[in-house]
Amino acid sequence: MRAIEISQPGPADVLQLTERPLPSLKPGELLIKVHAAGVNRPDVFQRLGQYAPPPGASDLPGLEVAGEIVDGDLAGSGFSKGDMVCALVQGGGYAEYCAAPAGQCLPMPAGLSPLQAASLPENYFTVWSNVFDRAGLSAGETLLVQGGSSGIGVTAIQIAAALGHRVFATAGSDDKCRACEALGAERGINYRSEDFAGVAKALTDGRGVDVILDMVGGDYLQREINCLADDGRIGLIALLGGAKANIDLGQILRRRLSISGSTLRPRPVAFKAAIAAQLRATVWPLLEAGTIKPVIYQTFPLAQAAQAHALMESSAHVGKIMLQVI
Repeated sequence: MRAIEISQPGPADVLQLTERPLPSLKPGELLIKVHAAGVNRPDVFQRLGQYAPPPGASDLPGLEVAGEIVDGDLAGSGFSKGDMVCALVQGGGYAEYCAAPAGQCLPMPAGLSPLQAASLPENYFTVWSNVFDRAGLSAGETLLVQGGSSGIGVTAIQIAAALGHRVFATAGSDDKCRACEALGAERGINYRSEDFAGVAKALTDGRGVDVILDMVGGDYLQREINCLADDGRIGLIALLGGAKANIDLGQILRRRLSISGSTLRPRPVAFKAAIAAQLRATVWPLLEAGTIKPVIYQTFPLAQAAQAHALMESSAHVGKIMLQVI
C-alpha cells in the first residue's frame, strides 16, 4: 500500500510517500480501505519528534480515517465487510489501508461523504471526552472554547450549541470570530485585540463561565481561572502556549474550581469504545439531521501531506484539513 511516513523528525517536507505492507491485524481489529484521513495537530507534533506513538501503534501518522471494511475480526462487532465507517486510530491513518479496533469504529453518518466522515473522529471523541465527560458540561451551563476556529474548536462550538448551551469562543482574527459565530458561538472573542477573560465575565454578567476547553495552557491558565464561575472547570487538552503556569491556588480552594487534563491517544480501547457509544447515541443523530456539520477548510491528495502540514502550522484554516486517499 501507499503510505506517508516520517523519514526523520523535522519540517513538513520530511513527510515522504512510501510503500508499506498492509497492516497486520490484532484480535478485535478491522482492516479499513481508507478513502480519506484527517490531519490533526498531534500529527505535526509527531513529525517534529515531540509526540511518540504509544507502544504497539503504527509509526505512520494519522489518527482518524473513513473508508470500507475489507477484513478483520467482525464477530460481535456489529459490522460487516463492505460497511462504510469512520474510525479513531492510534496511528497509521496516512495510508491506503489502516487497522482500527472495532470499538473505535462508527458507521458513516447518513448523508455524509467519506471525506466528511473522516473529519469527525479525533475531534468528536476529544470534545465529548473532555467537555461532557470530564468537565461535565450540563444543562444551563456556559462554555468558553479556546481556539474556536480549529478543528477541535468548531466541533465543540457546534455540539454544545446544538445541545442548548451558551458558547463563547476565542480566535485570532475578526474573520475567524465571525466564523465561530456562524457555527453557533454567541460571541467570538479576538484574543489579539480583546481581553477574553474580561469579555467572558461581561457576557455572563460577572458570573463567569462554567467550563473552558483549553488547548493553550501557559499564561492563559490564570486568566481562565479569573473568568470561571464558582464550581467552574477547565479541560486542558494541549499546551500550545507552554507547559508551565503560575496560578492562584487560593481561588481554586475558595471557589471550588477544577482543572483536568487528558490525552486521548494512549487510552485503552474500552475507554474509547464507551465514547463511541455516547457519540452514536447523542451526536450522530445531530449529524444525520444536518443540525451540526463537518467543517472542512481544504483537502489535499495523500501525496501532498507535507503541504497539508504546512497549512496546519500556518493556522490560516477554519475547521479541518483533510487528505483524500481515494
